[in-house]
Amino acid sequence: MSIPTAQLGTGGPAVGIQGLGCMGMSEFYGPTDTAEALATLDTALDLGVTLFDTADIYGSGHNEELIGPFVRKHRDRVVLATKFAIERRADDPSYRAVRNDPAYVRAAVDASLERLGVDVIDLYYMHRRDPQVPLADSVGAMAELVTAGKVRHLGLSEVTGAELREAHAVHPIAAVQSEWSLFSRDVERSAVPAAAELGVAFVPYSPLGRGFLTGAFAAAEELSEGDFRRYHPQFSGPNAAGNAALLEPVRTIAADRGVTAAQVALAWVHHRAGVHGLTVVPIPGTRKRTRLAENTAAAELVLTPAELAALEPIAGQVTGTRYADMSSTAAARE
Repeated sequence: MSIPTAQLGTGGPAVGIQGLGCMGMSEFYGPTDTAEALATLDTALDLGVTLFDTADIYGSGHNEELIGPFVRKHRDRVVLATKFAIERRADDPSYRAVRNDPAYVRAAVDASLERLGVDVIDLYYMHRRDPQVPLADSVGAMAELVTAGKVRHLGLSEVTGAELREAHAVHPIAAVQSEWSLFSRDVERSAVPAAAELGVAFVPYSPLGRGFLTGAFAAAEELSEGDFRRYHPQFSGPNAAGNAALLEPVRTIAADRGVTAAQVALAWVHHRAGVHGLTVVPIPGTRKRTRLAENTAAAELVLTPAELAALEPIAGQVTGTRYADMSSTAAARE
């Protein structure tokens, strides 16, 4: 099986309609089998996945270094996306700061290019927005990278519709990456309509609710100590039990159709493309080849009107925020 392709933005690259989020191969989701993770990259390409997503923050650069050899080996087939804007410090693992100033943009891209071992990044995202820095300055600096040949296309992550319009007026934006799933539909308020209006593609991250929608876990306490999902309000305390109960329609549809809960959740995200009239390329993250084959098969699953109606109320009943600190997300600025 090879999944269909779609174009990222006006004049952007053609990619498989499902990408691969590589974050968990380096950090955040507990122990990783590196050999299996690397084999998953090769399998993804075989299945038609061509958009590979990383960021300089993932493993403090480790993820870019990890996937670099794979990207270089298949450079003519891989559409490489990475991100800047979240600053970390080696001497303080808990430190996070959002940096959008032009000097930081220029330094960050050079560091990413070196870690990846490539000459150009296909899609360069601003990972988070610092409202204290004018968008014209940040996107203007990113546009300079395109002129310099270091970046081919620009993207934004977790922005509002107004911010997307403002940025797009400075330089064409190919894609917006934000959380979008059966559990998280904030983007439909302003970012999705703006993207559809401007011809910008949408790249949903965590389309499987960080594994919660698949039934992989039902509460944060089930996760390993090093797993960052333990600190997400949606998966903790009373929220976890209530939110797990919301998944009954997902499980019912999966059982009736002979598919998995993950495939139902991903099929719902893919269906958003037709609902909102824009390109949608979700990037579920996985470190296992078996899960990858399962995920890509969802691109061909078409949900019925009755099934879609059963899934429609879920997001509105979810309790708990996506992050303990939502200040750097678009939802906090809308």
